[in-house]
Amino acid sequence: MNVRASPKINGYGISIERLDGRVAIYRDDVLLAESTNAKVMYETRLPPAIYVPREDVRVVLSAETDLQTFCPFKGTATYHDVILGEERLANAVWAYEDSLPESKEIQGHIGFMPGSYTDIDLGGNELREVQDGNISGPLIDWLMRGAGTLETPEAFTKALAENMLEHGIAIQRLSILVWSLHPLIAGKHYIWDKGADEISTNVPTYEIHDHPAFINSPLRHVSNGLGGIRQRLTDDNPRHSFPIMEDLRAKGATDYVAMPLPFSDGRINVLTLTCDHPEGFTTENLGLVFECSSVIARYYEVFTQRENAQSLLETYVGKRTGARVLGGDIRRGDGDDIDAAIMFCDLRNSTRLEEDLGRTAYITLLNEFFETVSGIVHANGGEVLKFIGDAVLAVFPAGDQPASARKNAQRSAIEIVERLAELRISETDHRCDCSIGIAFGRVTYGNVGSRERLDFTVIGQAANIAARLGEFGKAHGHRIVVSEDIEPICVDAQPLGPVKLHNVSRPVISFALKAASDAVQAS
Repeated sequence: MNVRASPKINGYGISIERLDGRVAIYRDDVLLAESTNAKVMYETRLPPAIYVPREDVRVVLSAETDLQTFCPFKGTATYHDVILGEERLANAVWAYEDSLPESKEIQGHIGFMPGSYTDIDLGGNELREVQDGNISGPLIDWLMRGAGTLETPEAFTKALAENMLEHGIAIQRLSILVWSLHPLIAGKHYIWDKGADEISTNVPTYEIHDHPAFINSPLRHVSNGLGGIRQRLTDDNPRHSFPIMEDLRAKGATDYVAMPLPFSDGRINVLTLTCDHPEGFTTENLGLVFECSSVIARYYEVFTQRENAQSLLETYVGKRTGARVLGGDIRRGDGDDIDAAIMFCDLRNSTRLEEDLGRTAYITLLNEFFETVSGIVHANGGEVLKFIGDAVLAVFPAGDQPASARKNAQRSAIEIVERLAELRISETDHRCDCSIGIAFGRVTYGNVGSRERLDFTVIGQAANIAARLGEFGKAHGHRIVVSEDIEPICVDAQPLGPVKLHNVSRPVISFALKAASDAVQAS
């Protein structure tokens, strides 16, 4: 293949030229195609591509395969296998059956994948070696220098749209759909509209995959790996249209593109752009976005990974603790000495419950118990640090308001007992009852464990006493037992005197709290 140098071209560009005379494409000694009407396409960043009319292909092609790829300048490419006797070359050729305006000259032509041929006889033709110039300007400068300072995906989306406008890209609307790793949320959809003050953020649940509006949308098409979408909205009855195109056309849009934003883990997210210029997107401007798409995707991947990390940490260790870990408290020994009320809430009769209910029903009941306790703790300013078997360990940091921490812990205990009693009365198959211990004191709030496996927890006498008070209450028929540090906040506290607790060197002056539901006996 003869190649000659060509002048540098600034910006993204496509040009198609007709080749003179006979051009032949071979696979070893097999003639794949022979044409006197072949063309060559020169495109920024890509090697020259030879196209021949379909009728000049000299081998058998299969029907269209399932593979499709997308180019915002050429359209959606369909693929065929090449059949050579017993040999079948999978997806060896491609064609643009409905080319976009920039590439209409190759519509109905066939291109051969590099691995499908061994030689191209160009005759007297000599191909140009494209010397790509630098693609720069406001958008590139911002992505390389300014975008990294933005802290949220909403701020990034707004700035991205504004910088596209500054670069001369006539966008009316920009949207980014990013899939997430979350037990309840399928992803986030950020939408910028020209003239709007704020970014619109939609947070769809997993039901989106069954919603008709999504099923028949460009977002589903692209995110499922079926290729991108480019549609001139000024065309009449465009092929492969989607219902949303009519809505966009009614708002004055003239051009639309949806392109993949792949993450490094293989997930395909979606960038969409809608144009309001009478002539639609230019090749140069749309090519710029296409060139920048991988960089844009990495920004959203960083935002998403941070959100996923925060979500997972909050799910497993709690909101306050998750923020500390995400903020850098990740080394063994990292932590603070804080004053806090510690609550240990244990499910009563758990062994018997598992025997009576069976494993599956017992786990369902245990989850309901955890849900009840966690909700009340969080509503009162506390945080569930962990679930230990069938028990809940919660912390109420004092800060500069120790009385509030004591009161919040005591209020949580009363509300938990009352709520479980209500459930036992209203649901005949609900058998949850509890034993709660609460103590106040200075604890270390941080990381302990081995080098490879850390646990963020509270260590200190108050935590130990809270657990032992819960055990004492379970053994002596008290649902809530608190230390004397908690008692001044309590109402109707029953003195228990000094109580000898397991592994606590000195007796602890303790009190039992009564809830209105204590007249109801545990079932």
